[in-house]
Amino acid sequence: MGQLSDPRFLRVVWQGVALALGLLVAVFVVLLGLLEWWVPGQIALPFIGPIGGIGWAAGIGLGVLMLAASVFLMGPVASAFSALFLEQVAEAVEVVHYPGPPGRILGIWEGLAEGVGLLALMVVINGVALALSFVLGPFGPVLFWAANGWLLGREYFLLAALRHMGRDQARALMARHMGQVWLAGTLMAAPLSLPLISLFVPVLGAATFTHLFQRLRAA
Repeated sequence: MGQLSDPRFLRVVWQGVALALGLLVAVFVVLLGLLEWWVPGQIALPFIGPIGGIGWAAGIGLGVLMLAASVFLMGPVASAFSALFLEQVAEAVEVVHYPGPPGRILGIWEGLAEGVGLLALMVVINGVALALSFVLGPFGPVLFWAANGWLLGREYFLLAALRHMGRDQARALMARHMGQVWLAGTLMAAPLSLPLISLFVPVLGAATFTHLFQRLRAA
């Protein structure tokens, strides 16, 4: 939290916001084009006659719908884009708190493979959690936080660890301290559904797991 005002932290947040805004605008433009192509300019009603302005009204409705959807989608989408730049956060933490040999930069294919693997795990685990939530009732959100906490803890710990050691070493270190990793991931998962706050969660998560990895490795 003390380093949140670091320009390198804030840059990652604003990069995620800018890309999310660009994506939402692009989706709106595409949907608007499809709407103009599909919706007729006017329709004829029995006993009333032709009524114009249908496409214009549909365009306004789409704009209102996208504006409402962006309130809920902006945080998660921006957070997803911010994840592309989280190595900058890890580097900023290490420069300030852990001077020494710099960590290596993960290759684009290595990062892509991790992302695809995480996405597949998220689909499977959240599908199981969703099915169980009907049985658990009010405890359903706790199950979701715990499931996603495990996923986020695993992903963010490996992000920090792979900068300094091989994959097998990183997984072994994570396995020895899975309790701490899981707890930190759950503390990340809980506020991800909150607007605005969710924009900062990936950055704070990357910083937290960088500190956690460095301390566990030193111990």
